[in-house]
Amino acid sequence: MNEELTILAIIIGVAHSGIRLATPYLYAAIGETFAQRSGVLNLGVEGMMLMGAFSGFYAVFITGNLLLGILVAALVGALMGLGMAFVSVTLKAEQGISGIGFYMFGLGASSLLFKVLMGTVEGVNGFPALHFCLSGTGPDSGFCLSEVPVLGEIFLGHNILVYIAFLLVPVAWWVLNKTVWGLNIRAVGQNPQAADTLGVSVSRIRYATVTFGGLMAGIAGASLSISLLNIFQEGMTNGLGFIAVALVYFGSWTPVGVLGGAMLFSLINALQLWVQVLGLNIPSDVAVMMPYLLTIVVLAFPFKRSLKPDALTRPFERGES
Repeated sequence: MNEELTILAIIIGVAHSGIRLATPYLYAAIGETFAQRSGVLNLGVEGMMLMGAFSGFYAVFITGNLLLGILVAALVGALMGLGMAFVSVTLKAEQGISGIGFYMFGLGASSLLFKVLMGTVEGVNGFPALHFCLSGTGPDSGFCLSEVPVLGEIFLGHNILVYIAFLLVPVAWWVLNKTVWGLNIRAVGQNPQAADTLGVSVSRIRYATVTFGGLMAGIAGASLSISLLNIFQEGMTNGLGFIAVALVYFGSWTPVGVLGGAMLFSLINALQLWVQVLGLNIPSDVAVMMPYLLTIVVLAFPFKRSLKPDALTRPFERGES
């Protein structure tokens, strides 16, 4: 182990990395929270993330426009979410199986497009880190708040997509709990028959939330390829989409709970990266498995299952009691 690395430096490094790595978890899991609160389980999040990751990366690779990359990824994710909504809501297919189908489609299509359009791994200039400098425009041109010991080093120096992801948590909470649309989403997820009786369109709400979930999954994928890693490679999500679905359960279908779960998983992921960097006497394969082992442990415990939407995974049939 490098003796220059103090315990404090390691803690700061893990915390800083954890905040950064929470970004795709938050985008994907918040979108999935809306879908599940309306009664639809979307297991295709992983495939939508992969398609968003590739489409956003390719748009930036061709044009150099980061905003266009996010918009393209969001559009591709939304289209896949719309397809999932059609299969689940209109065709009333079994949601778990259809979700796996969308995952396989995203996995195969992103791999095919990568091989046809690119062929080799390339890099792009992703979103720059924001150092909040008091003078000048960069970390070398004046005092920057990101240089403040501990707090600045942990919470600042991230890019704009990271801050937007965390800002979405209170926004999502407010939408779900303080707006009419949020009330309708919760009503459709709990008792769609009663909601339908009161004039709420169950199909419209579920279409909107699943499409929105797909849009967020697309952005989550782009946050990997043009924000965190600045490359695209086949299967780069490595199960992150499935973890995002698990986070909704772990977070008891609330944005704040999802935030707590996302931070827990991202810190574990950051820790396993540091284990490898520091060269600790732990097999690298064991370190890589840590986030997935945590997923199994998390799903084994009943975290406020009473908050689970009663109509989750159940297709709506008008007239059913």
